[in-house]
Amino acid sequence: MLFNSYVFIFAFWPITVVVYFLLNRFRFVFAAKCWLALSSLFFYSWWNVNYLPLMLGSIAFNYLVGRLLQTAGPDAGKRPEDQPPKRIRLRKSLLIFGITGNLLLLAYYKYADFFLTNVSELTGHDFPLLGLILPLGISFFTFTQIAYLVDAYRSKAREYNVVSYVLFVTFYPHLIAGPILHHSEMMPQFDRLRGKIWNWRNASKGIYIFCIGLFKKVVIADTFAEYANDGFASAVHFVDSWVASLSYTFQLYYDFSGYTDMAIGAALLFNIKLPQNFNSPYKAHSIQDFWRRWHMTLSRFLRDYIYIPLGGNRHGEFKMLRNLVITFLLGGLWHGAGWTFLFWGFLHGFGQVIHRFWGKTGIKMPHWLAWFITFMFINVTWVFFRAKNWGESIRILKGMTGLSGITFSGVTTLAPVILLIVIFLPIVVFASNSSERMESFRPTWRTALFIAVLFIVSLLYFNRISEFLYFNF
Repeated sequence: MLFNSYVFIFAFWPITVVVYFLLNRFRFVFAAKCWLALSSLFFYSWWNVNYLPLMLGSIAFNYLVGRLLQTAGPDAGKRPEDQPPKRIRLRKSLLIFGITGNLLLLAYYKYADFFLTNVSELTGHDFPLLGLILPLGISFFTFTQIAYLVDAYRSKAREYNVVSYVLFVTFYPHLIAGPILHHSEMMPQFDRLRGKIWNWRNASKGIYIFCIGLFKKVVIADTFAEYANDGFASAVHFVDSWVASLSYTFQLYYDFSGYTDMAIGAALLFNIKLPQNFNSPYKAHSIQDFWRRWHMTLSRFLRDYIYIPLGGNRHGEFKMLRNLVITFLLGGLWHGAGWTFLFWGFLHGFGQVIHRFWGKTGIKMPHWLAWFITFMFINVTWVFFRAKNWGESIRILKGMTGLSGITFSGVTTLAPVILLIVIFLPIVVFASNSSERMESFRPTWRTALFIAVLFIVSLLYFNRISEFLYFNF
């Protein structure tokens, strides 16, 4: 089920909210939690019910491993490292078993065909592909549960109620495309008594931010998508290649930003605050700054569960730089099963290394130059992120560098999207973002009129409903 659909906006979302608060109003607190968990499973099943057993199996597996980790945990008042060696080994084995199970599931559905294709090319033997359809949100709910297991191992998370655990994993505003959640930041909110009472301020803020996100997605992102799709399919020369790359840069920005806004807005009606996941990344003045602003919960996961366990910056400069590159390589692979995704991750890891070396020189760039270099780097690397294969990415990059010729014959046709790029570039660089607007939100008639106009205009664009880009990851 898409957020940008009639059935979600006019049926599923309002019904789940009304029933949830009615059950809480009559003090059926546990029933309300069950309702929200079952509604989230229904939301997931709407797309393809055949994958519901897969999700339930993943949830059951991780819940049981988590319980075993808690049972084998340190005695009260003791630190994890003060346990008997046999118990430490048991808990490490359980954690490795749990993480391996999650990664095998992800590898089977997401990377099996990629692996078979490359083995076929290397050996010359034509291995038949499995042709698996990627289950929606598998990367997100798998990483969320890996984080839970690691936190359970570190005695930072405990969950004995199976319904609460199901709700933690499946809460539908975040289920399909994140953010990647921590158990400790969500379950206290689900159990907080004042959160079970209808809150008009949260509801108004939620609808406000949801409508902004809806407009970003269906009006702005999907408009840029038309030019990006055409450009990546056929662009050859200088102008149309730059239009294609910049169109995708803005499509991805407004698509992901729009989804994040809608997820936060949908959750707020339940008095649940999702962690911030998007903070004006195209305002970044360095690649490090970009990753502090883009997909912030994924950056947190990569830092806490890959970079730091690899050693972080604790074992010298060389190993720290190696750990950075490995982390971003895995981040690229997480986004998609393809060499272009892996190379995109490598480029960002290499960019982090260059940033570190530059910092040691002590030379300060002018802010505008630092922003320009960062933005151009991000725009160029998105080409590999978007391209279907190496040939497509090289064609676009050759066009952008003028190696395929510079012609202005198609500028008239591209004038509308060039105008859109000129309009929206200063907006993403200088305007306040949705999180900042939400913090300063005050319900007034002017605000209500503004949101009503955005909502009505968005509905007019529902004839071209499309998936969110991050559904594919």
